[in-house]
Amino acid sequence: MDDKKKMKINENLNGTLASSIGLEITEVSDSFVCGKIPVDHRTKQPWGILHGGASVALAETLGSIAGNLNVNFDLEMVVGVEINANHLKRVTTGWVHGKAEPVKIGRKIQVWEIKILNDDDELVCISRLTLAVISKK
Repeated sequence: MDDKKKMKINENLNGTLASSIGLEITEVSDSFVCGKIPVDHRTKQPWGILHGGASVALAETLGSIAGNLNVNFDLEMVVGVEINANHLKRVTTGWVHGKAEPVKIGRKIQVWEIKILNDDDELVCISRLTLAVISKK
């Protein structure tokens, strides 16, 4: 997908939770969406490590963007139904990078797997997101 589409998606994040945690979409295609967030004062818990909620916010945002790219957006959109996350490794500095890939894209339900890696390409979190496809009317 072209850079204009990626820029438009990043612009649409302005003023949202995603922008509050510094999320930047880095790559977009019909089959996956990638993004990153910094590990800083916005995303750390009081003990100086990446907050699990920040990982979940990254995962749900990437999966939801990916899901919406796979519906007729003039008529439909996706909304989160369920998300889970396994936090596997702590991160104290740098960036975490997420990639949402489809497990199942159905007419009514989509399931996405989101892997989050640190700057050393080590798995930090793995998440599964279930989305419902709903009518915009």
